[in-house]
Amino acid sequence: MLLPEIETGVRTVTHVARYFDELKASALLLSGEVGVAERGYFVPDEEDAIRGLLISYWQSRSALLELIQSFHFDRDLSEESRPRAFLIALAATLVLVDAARFLREQFHDNRRLRRIWNQPAPNFGIPSGTYDTVQKSLFSARHAWHLYHAQQYFNEHESELCSIANETGLHEIWEIIQRLKQRLDVGVAQFARTKLRVRSDQVARSLGRNVIVRAMYGIQKMVSGMMADVYVRPGHQPALPQPITDQLHGLLAPGDVLIVRKEYALTNYFLPGYWPHAALYLGHPAELALLGIQDHEHVRPRWARLLEASHPERRGVAQPRRVLESMKDGVLLRSLNSPFASDSILVIRPQLTQTQIADGLARALAHEGKPYDFDFNFGRSDRLVCTEVVYRAFDGLGDIEIPLCRRAGRPTLSGGDLVDLALSRVHFDPVLVYAPSFAPEVVQGSGAMEIIRAAHQPTKEVE
Repeated sequence: MLLPEIETGVRTVTHVARYFDELKASALLLSGEVGVAERGYFVPDEEDAIRGLLISYWQSRSALLELIQSFHFDRDLSEESRPRAFLIALAATLVLVDAARFLREQFHDNRRLRRIWNQPAPNFGIPSGTYDTVQKSLFSARHAWHLYHAQQYFNEHESELCSIANETGLHEIWEIIQRLKQRLDVGVAQFARTKLRVRSDQVARSLGRNVIVRAMYGIQKMVSGMMADVYVRPGHQPALPQPITDQLHGLLAPGDVLIVRKEYALTNYFLPGYWPHAALYLGHPAELALLGIQDHEHVRPRWARLLEASHPERRGVAQPRRVLESMKDGVLLRSLNSPFASDSILVIRPQLTQTQIADGLARALAHEGKPYDFDFNFGRSDRLVCTEVVYRAFDGLGDIEIPLCRRAGRPTLSGGDLVDLALSRVHFDPVLVYAPSFAPEVVQGSGAMEIIRAAHQPTKEVE
């Protein structure tokens, strides 16, 4: 059985690789529009579409960078898992390199497109100069040097790695590597090998003789360099203190929305704001049984998995309590350990009856198994962003009509928008908050409102 982090990696890389292919097709179609060629400029709707592609690309890219860096390779993974983690990280790197090369090959000479792709999208956490940043990283000799050991290790152990991939369910990962491995710039790698020999020897001595550790180290160093402007505190592992989680267990109810914050996030591929990410609390299987949803058409095929004990999280224990949560690897049933791997948490509760909450949870579970929506497009339901799980669960139930806010030309719902509703007691009520930067304990009642207001930053910049 694969470790949870390996399973997450496989899902994320294969999904993003397919998604990048879709983005490439959309970009080519958009840039080749006859009207654009005849006019020589983009009309506002076309600019919104181009910026939409930028948002989708940047968030997908960030998800892969975060995934690669999440493998604390030499510390946490077993010897058995190391080759699998290496293959996932290599496939993710190749997807990143291929996408960057595609942008350059297809659009580098199109100044109008480059101008738009270099504009910031602050509502989605995208800085200015995105295109230039990506291209700079692509042609960095330092990054190529870091990739040299990974490329060397793969070339020398390709047969062995192929067997591991075939035996452990990494077929799609192997296909991605085979399809894209020629996208690495061998010439630059050779340049790095000769010019930076001294530093390479120093790295080899510091890591010892374990060549696979050295190979993974190179990939992760490359990623660290690509994210130097956002990576704040290496090694920080968000987690609510045990006394806080023990207290929360007695306060949560099925249907609660858990809105969380991770400090020093490696990347933020969710909507920005102090409270950027949301998960829908399902509860303990016994609580769900009391709600009577086990025979619902959307719940019945998932009931057995709801009853199963989840995989223990890294350095954690299995939690029988469940959430439905959309993250970079898709919309999945997860342990409560997942949102608890945060630094701060806010709980809001829908203003619905127990029967309506049961209906909402059943509606939400219909979306389990779908991929993450890097487009942030609430007009489609085949992919869902984190807050869309909440939206699809409760919008239209009882008196709830959740308003969407237009950002970068598309209707969205951020964690901050949900907080705004709770602060106004519209459709949701605040239950509790734990934000150690503002208070060292769980706060409920009127005190919670004060903490939430103090932490909350306005996010409604309508375009």
